[in-house]
Amino acid sequence: MAKEAKKRLFIKVTRENLPQVKDKYPFLYLERGRLEIDDSSVKWIDCENNVVRIPAAVINTLLLGPGTSITHEAVKVLAAANCNVCWVGEDSLLFYAAGQSPTSDSRNLRSQMLLAADKKKSLEVARRMFAMRFPQEDLTGKSLKEMMGMEGHRVRALYKDLADKYKVGWKGRSYKPGKMEMSDVTNQVLTSANAALYGILTSSVYSLGYSPHIGFIHSGSPLPFIYDLADLYKKDLCIDLAFALTLEMGGRYNKHTVSEAFRSRVVAIDLLDRIAKDIQHVLYGD
Repeated sequence: MAKEAKKRLFIKVTRENLPQVKDKYPFLYLERGRLEIDDSSVKWIDCENNVVRIPAAVINTLLLGPGTSITHEAVKVLAAANCNVCWVGEDSLLFYAAGQSPTSDSRNLRSQMLLAADKKKSLEVARRMFAMRFPQEDLTGKSLKEMMGMEGHRVRALYKDLADKYKVGWKGRSYKPGKMEMSDVTNQVLTSANAALYGILTSSVYSLGYSPHIGFIHSGSPLPFIYDLADLYKKDLCIDLAFALTLEMGGRYNKHTVSEAFRSRVVAIDLLDRIAKDIQHVLYGD
C-alpha cells in the first residue's frame, strides 16, 4: 500500500496581498549556511545549525554571500513572495548575479524600452536624472556628453571636499577587480557600499517590472540602468560613508562596521520608497 502523500501547508501568495516594494525591508545579507523551506516558510540554517525563519514577503532582497546554498523549493517560495535573490561576495563587496522574479505583466518594461529607443525621449530621461543632482542648473539644450562632463567635475569636487571635511588622505578612485585589498580603506568602503547598492537597486528594478539592462546614461556595461540610478544615491550612501568610516575605523577596514553603517543609512533615507518614486519621476516626469 502506497504511503499517503505528505500534506503541505502552502498559502497561495498573490500580488494583492504582498507589501509593495517601498514598504519592504531593503535587504538581508546571509553567508555560510543553507536556505530551505518548512511547509511554505523559508528557513535559514547557519553553519552552527541555528535555524532562523525568514519573513520573505516583507524583505525586498536576500544577498547571498560565500558558503551559501539554496534549495529549489526555497527559490519557488521566494519567487512567489516577490523576494529577490542576489549572489554577492563577502559582505557584498562584489555583485555577481541576480535572480529575476516573475512580474504580473511587461507594461513597465515595454514603456522603458520605448523611451530608450526614442533619442529625444531618452535624452529627456537622462536630463531629469542629472537635474536631480544639479537642481540649480538650467540643463535645457545640453547634450548628454556635456551633462556627463558636469557630473565628472561634481564627483571629483565631492571627493576633495569630503577628504578635507573628514581629514582623510585621498589619491583618487582606485579599484582592481578581485584585488580590493590592494586599495586604501576609503576605496575599499566605496567598493563595498557600491556593490551593496547595486544589489538593492537590481532587485528593486526587477520587482517593479523594469529591466536593469536598458539604461539612459551609461552604456556598454551589464547593468546600465542600475548604474544610472545608483548615481542618484551614491553621494550619501557610499561616498560620504566611505570618508566618514575611514576616520572612524582609524585606517583599518572592518567589514562589520561598514555593513552596519551602510544598512543604517539605507533604512534612514527610506531607500526603497525613494527608488519607486524616483524611477517614476525620471522616466515620466511630474
